[in-house]
Amino acid sequence: MIAVPSPLRLRLLTDALVANWRWLAAQSGGAACGAAIKADGYGLGARAVMQSLAAAGCRDFFVATWAEAAALMPLPPGVGLAVLHGVGADDMAAARTLPARPVLCSVEQVRRWREMGEGQPCDVMVDTGMNRLGLRAEEAANGALDGLAIDTLLSHLASADEDSAQNARQLAAFQAIRAQIPARRYSLANSAGVCLGHDYAFDLTRPGLALYGGTPRSEAAGHISQVAFPEARVLQVRTVERGDTVGYGGTWRAASRTRIVVANIGYADGYLRCHSGGVGFGSWQGRDLPVVGRVSMDLTAFDAGDLPIGEGDWVTLGYDLPEVAARSGLSQYELLTGLGARFERYWLT
Repeated sequence: MIAVPSPLRLRLLTDALVANWRWLAAQSGGAACGAAIKADGYGLGARAVMQSLAAAGCRDFFVATWAEAAALMPLPPGVGLAVLHGVGADDMAAARTLPARPVLCSVEQVRRWREMGEGQPCDVMVDTGMNRLGLRAEEAANGALDGLAIDTLLSHLASADEDSAQNARQLAAFQAIRAQIPARRYSLANSAGVCLGHDYAFDLTRPGLALYGGTPRSEAAGHISQVAFPEARVLQVRTVERGDTVGYGGTWRAASRTRIVVANIGYADGYLRCHSGGVGFGSWQGRDLPVVGRVSMDLTAFDAGDLPIGEGDWVTLGYDLPEVAARSGLSQYELLTGLGARFERYWLT
């Protein structure tokens, strides 16, 4: 088979990923610091993320589904893996055979796990106010979990990225549950929760976004480094005359004779139309290239100014997550997980 290079690449920095985890681990105090690697490591590649963080000392990893767990086998030595969506009826074969723990999220899932009859360790999610997944506190406290070998009892913060009174309410609710439900460990804090202080850390934190370069709260600003740098190959450079328009709908009109770079990237790759009209930008040799016109499915045009950029050169997209989120209106999570399969992902130190 002929190897065909992709016109899209995602440059990923291992040292930045590991440095982000180490900062989060330091902020976790005496708690262990795990890593959420669901959604294929937030779009960066779960296996590579797991290998790098395991080598740095991370021992606890979290995925969403059993399909994600299966894709990570075999696990690095000494690593634990938990499946956040628990066990549905169709998941039992995987749950019996894969070396991963389900995070049981409902009374029905607890019953299903008990009926398996093997007494294997599990994790349990208890809802403290998110009203998404998890047993209700009264269900957990009134015997629904009796007899389970609970490795980690978890809950999830709904508003940790904000200065919300809900954070303290959820902390108090989880402390009350901790006093009633025996488990080997207790875990509440995500990336933003880590920034709320040691009271939220308990025995295990499980950051996600901040590992990959996102800033969940102002306390993390200046400590978290960018990990992902999307790059697109230039397909064509053209000159448009004053008054000419570029792209669908003619939404951008040249004020003067302008050199335009057309690059191999568009909304099919996760570079969405909200980056259109100068919201998004790229760079070449340290100089900015504003997006002109509308982003289309596979192509985006940039104003090249007087730069000697040519066909085959690479444009690096502006992708500092907090900045681009503010400019585009997308969340930092969407910016990461939306990066498409056409990107060739490669890791550098």
